[in-house]
Amino acid sequence: WLGVNIFLFTYYFLFFDRNEQYFYTREILGSALAWARASAKCLNFNSMLILLPVCRNLLSFLRGTCSCCRRTLRKQLDHNLAFHKLVAYALALFTAVHTIAHLFNLERYNRSQQATDGSLAAVVSKLHLQGSKWLNPIHSNHTTPEYVAFTTIPGLTGVIITLALILMVTSSTEFIRRNYFEVFWYTHHLFIIYFAGLVIHGIAGLVRGQTPESMREAHPQHCAHGSTLPGMLQAWHLPASPALRSCLSPQSWKWVLAPVLLYIFERILRVWRARQKVVVTKVVMHPSRVLELQLQKKGFRMEVGQYIFVNCPAVSLLEWHPFTLTSAPEEDFFSIHIRAAGDWTESVIDAFQQQKAEMPRIEVDGPFGTASEDVFQYEVAMLVGAGIGVTPFASILKSIWYKFQQADQALKTKKIYFYWLCRDTGAFAWFNDLLASLEQKMAESGKADFLTYRLFLTGWDTSIANNAALNFDTVTDTVTGLRHKTIFGRPMWNTEFAAVATAHPRSVVGVFLCGPEALAKSLRRSCHQHSSLDPRKVQFYFNKENF
Repeated sequence: WLGVNIFLFTYYFLFFDRNEQYFYTREILGSALAWARASAKCLNFNSMLILLPVCRNLLSFLRGTCSCCRRTLRKQLDHNLAFHKLVAYALALFTAVHTIAHLFNLERYNRSQQATDGSLAAVVSKLHLQGSKWLNPIHSNHTTPEYVAFTTIPGLTGVIITLALILMVTSSTEFIRRNYFEVFWYTHHLFIIYFAGLVIHGIAGLVRGQTPESMREAHPQHCAHGSTLPGMLQAWHLPASPALRSCLSPQSWKWVLAPVLLYIFERILRVWRARQKVVVTKVVMHPSRVLELQLQKKGFRMEVGQYIFVNCPAVSLLEWHPFTLTSAPEEDFFSIHIRAAGDWTESVIDAFQQQKAEMPRIEVDGPFGTASEDVFQYEVAMLVGAGIGVTPFASILKSIWYKFQQADQALKTKKIYFYWLCRDTGAFAWFNDLLASLEQKMAESGKADFLTYRLFLTGWDTSIANNAALNFDTVTDTVTGLRHKTIFGRPMWNTEFAAVATAHPRSVVGVFLCGPEALAKSLRRSCHQHSSLDPRKVQFYFNKENF
């Protein structure tokens, strides 16, 4: 993406640095003109793209219903938020370049206005004395660059746009999003001010050049070949010449109109869906302060691994938070699990725990597609969940349970490896029933080897370890009550991947993660290391949940 922007910037830099329509403007501004205009074009280009990765309905449509959307393209769609961040970084970079270039431009405008040396820059800066046409926006020796920056439309909107962008970028850091999500949520809506300011920014035409008409009457090459400076100026100041006007008509709206309209349609659709009635059919409070909500909504259809946005008006009218669906498509309800991890989730859990005649109202927007939808496209799947990150795999495992019950012959997946990493024993509790049911059902159907799961306890004390050691020979695990023993510590991923590669030497293995970025890096590296160079042999494809 950096390469695309560098190419675009270089192209427009050379264009504005050599285009003869800006010959006289360059006499005043020098190379700062090309820096300002090239960065402005890159800003328009990135502003056109910044909204597309967050048009979630569009992405879900491309992922789920477009026939040309194959695995490779779907994997790219899973990087929508990473692309959104890259575009945002490009916006921040080119905003800095654009701002610095225009600070130089204002200083050079001011210097040319005050110059009395008879230079071409000084003379064309006085064009406003000949009539209503002007090239230099500073018309008085008493006007300062600061005055232009804060009183003109381009200057004022530029300041507002820059401040809005600074607030959005700084509040989007990982620390802010994890610990102060409300700050991130509210400041990100400054994008409305950003786009409004962007469209208005170029209306006044602060940077001007020759019109095509004046190019025919007073071409710079013709003027430049005049024998004397007065000859050049006489050619420039033709009595009937239309002289100069802004030939840089506002361009930003042309770049952003289509994506803004698309995003407005997206928001209208989401608001309409969110207003549809949602019925809370069951509320379950699990250990480790995890709240399960079972919901029903007319016309709601989902696939495994999808997620929804949830709003609780009793807590906040404006805040919407993403939650992975933990139910299966075969069930007549959809469910989410909410872990206490901030002010909003704490408030929602408290609201449902209170014994009131009427439960808090819930609004739902979605569902939206994720990487986990593709799990049944692989012969072998490795599912890795960390903490509450197990939720998308709850949906997958439930769906498998139903497929076994219905003897679904279309199931392409032949083997699933499931890894769950938790810090405390209480986190295992709400998922135990599902795993126990799966164990029993697969044993009854003669497919006990279909699912291999490993539970890793990454945080424990001496008493837990001693108890596990004393009861090591028991049939069931002392921590979870399941047949598979809990492993104390973290997985040795090289060992796990090597075992899977040995067991399935000619299979395509899908690796799915819902967890932190550090774990993602480790799994991505293992996928690369253990994929065979021979495309006919084992290949690991990494997929990560992004909200």
